[in-house]
This record gives sequence, C-alpha cells and structure tokens, in this order.
Amino acid sequence: MSRNSTLVVQQAKAALNQMKYEVAQELGIQIPQDGYYGFMATRDTGAIGGNITRKLVQMAEQQLQGFRR
Repeated sequence: MSRNSTLVVQQAKAALNQMKYEVAQELGIQIPQDGYYGFMATRDTGAIGGNITRKLVQMAEQQLQGFRR
C-alpha cells in the first residue's frame, strides 16, 4: 500500500514541523537531531502523531464554529 503524504498547501510544511517539535516537547519526547527516527520507540512517534492530529482537529472545529455564527 502506498502512502500519499503530499501537502495540499506547501507553506504548511514549516507549521507542521514546528507543531511536531512543540508536541514532542509537551510530551517530554526528544526528537533526534539527525532526523533519523529509526531508534525512536513506535509508541513515542505514535503519541506525537496522535497529538498533532488531535490539535489539528481541534483547530478545525474552532474554525467551523466561527463560520456558524
């Protein structure tokens, strides 16, 4: 199965990368400086991704609430 991770808005890449570091810091997880995630526990990378998704959904819900008013 191939994975398509192409960003729709290319400028979002920097914001998502920043969010990754912020979430990791909140969780107390150290992201490798060399960019190689092979030595990280799957549990840690999953926690980072899950929390990013949770934050993005929360942001989208807040935006949608603004449209309903």
